[in-house]
Amino acid sequence: MSSSLSRRKLITGGLSVAGGADGLAAAARLADRYGLIPPDSGGVWGLGETLTYACQRILTSPLSMAREFSRGEISKVAPVSGKPPKTDPYQGLLAGGFGGWRLSIDGLVARPASFSLAELKRYPSSAQITQQICEEGWSFIAEWTGVALSHVLKLVGVLPQAKYAVFFPFDGCWDSLDLQDAWHPQTVIAYGMNGKELPPDHGAPVRLKVPRQLGYKSVKYLSRITLTETMKNIGTGLGSSQPDDGYSWYAGI
Repeated sequence: MSSSLSRRKLITGGLSVAGGADGLAAAARLADRYGLIPPDSGGVWGLGETLTYACQRILTSPLSMAREFSRGEISKVAPVSGKPPKTDPYQGLLAGGFGGWRLSIDGLVARPASFSLAELKRYPSSAQITQQICEEGWSFIAEWTGVALSHVLKLVGVLPQAKYAVFFPFDGCWDSLDLQDAWHPQTVIAYGMNGKELPPDHGAPVRLKVPRQLGYKSVKYLSRITLTETMKNIGTGLGSSQPDDGYSWYAGI
């Protein structure tokens, strides 16, 4: 415990006094020392992304929880950002009620596997009523039911060298989480919404739900998860498809 507190005091002290180019560079080096460099740390905004990520990781507990609401607070309207994929294989799976759909998990795991929707539903369920906040300025509260991502990760056995879980959907809007967020108890693979099956507009057959981050991290239309040590060889190396459109990889709230 004392070691953890000393580490936090050292880093927060270093980051809090960062001012000017020299101070910011020193803070970035401090973040690097403790493995707090995000995949999108390069480029014009990279230093800011690094400081944001490092500060949030240091100042918040790994098990801090997003606020949960009552059923009476569930929103009457749940806005949608983007429609389901129009092409196969998604449309074929949708027409078949997702009977042939499977979620594959591979990469740095001891037991690569794939799971049907029925199999995921047989695992212990996790429910939460949380707010989804969109970077475009709107939000809504909904109940999400699914299986904790941590439960599935335990089944496949994440190897020690893994640092990120990468989520690939049918629509190309892929993203990733560091393992702190991947193991968080509120991070779920959701197959239900407001007491019903997850609707296609909201990501059927399953979507990721990450209530401690902005909505675009809750990837819809999941197809595959891979565990990796680095993001450098995936996409443009920024940890997500979102930074190419000007958004941050880390979207903590």
